[in-house]
Amino acid sequence: MTNGTNERIEKLIGDAERACARSFADLEKIEETNTRRILDAFRTHSVALRHFSPTNGYGYDDIGRDNLERIFADLFHTESAIVRPHIVSGTAALSLCLFGLLRPGDHLLSVSGTPYDTLQTVIGTAGDGVGSLKEMKVRYSQAELGRDGGPDLKAIAAAICPDTRVVMIQRSRGYAWRPTLSPDEIGRAAELIHRINKNIIVLVDNCYGEFTDIHEPTHFGADVCAGSLIKNPGGGLAPTGGYICGRKDLIDRISCRLTAPGIGREEGSYAGSYRPFYQGLFMAPHTVCQALKTAVLAAAVFSSLGMETSPKAGEKRYDIIQAIKLGSPEKLIAFCGGVQAASPVDADCVPEPWDMPGYEDRVIMAAGTFVAGASIELSADGPMREPYTVYLQGALTYAHGRLALKEILRKMLENGLIR
Repeated sequence: MTNGTNERIEKLIGDAERACARSFADLEKIEETNTRRILDAFRTHSVALRHFSPTNGYGYDDIGRDNLERIFADLFHTESAIVRPHIVSGTAALSLCLFGLLRPGDHLLSVSGTPYDTLQTVIGTAGDGVGSLKEMKVRYSQAELGRDGGPDLKAIAAAICPDTRVVMIQRSRGYAWRPTLSPDEIGRAAELIHRINKNIIVLVDNCYGEFTDIHEPTHFGADVCAGSLIKNPGGGLAPTGGYICGRKDLIDRISCRLTAPGIGREEGSYAGSYRPFYQGLFMAPHTVCQALKTAVLAAAVFSSLGMETSPKAGEKRYDIIQAIKLGSPEKLIAFCGGVQAASPVDADCVPEPWDMPGYEDRVIMAAGTFVAGASIELSADGPMREPYTVYLQGALTYAHGRLALKEILRKMLENGLIR
């Protein structure tokens, strides 16, 4: 790559940065507000070194675990929470909720269209159905989002049945080309649902959305909220785990599936230190801000190259994902190759499309992360199907995100994919 080309890449990124200055300032205000919220919660619950100590065996009276759950409940304005390293992913957290809250003969309604690919095997709409809700005789249906990309309140009202037990809302876009739902939009849907039937449980898949705004869906009436600790709320430090926040009676029911009826949240030890979970939560607003600034810059850069982006650079954001329509498999592969080459871990690896379990199409993923699969660290992926959209997310630091964008542009230029 010639010096002239490097200079043109630097100018392209520099021009985009200057155009994004106001968006960056707005994101930094959100970071400060959320940092203050977390600091207040830590002080309220008197976080001390003793809370970082490991435990073993059954884990009765695990003060580090219990205090962390109280902090999450405070931050999400809920009565109770489950925050455990034993919850291996966001899908696992949501599956735990669904199997804890639904019974044979109940109706599960998704009001944000088709759920993310990995959740479809939990429901039973994909895969062989073994161990799924469908096998447990739970009926499933869905209502699509409105033309504006938000919840379609009329469609929701029409889809609710007498046996509807849980209404599920996916905040983030998954592999769909649609806006991420704001906490306020989710709140309006929850208000309608509870007005129709106060006993219906509103469950929110909050993955990728935590701390992108100063509010969470449970602030506006969602009954239960769930997500992964190796995404936003782990701040890039949590080594594993997931969380569920909600009403106490619902958390109690879910906890019976976490361990066993009669035991619930009382057991569950962790032989590693709890420090990364506390420190990661404290760092989360800053880390999320770094990821959001990287996403904004990517939107500005690739829109200037004539590609469609969602969200656009100046739009309000409610998750860390940046979708970019690349238009060809070659561009998608080159984009992911650039991310991998700019990664601190496994930079020498070359990502290739593969038949990933739980997905309908072949998927290409780039993720050279310190925590395997951590989406708050810089990564990119996408299904190998038209219009070959890449989904970029994460970045522990904005400087790393900026450097990765340079590498992506270099790869695409070398292959003659962009001018």
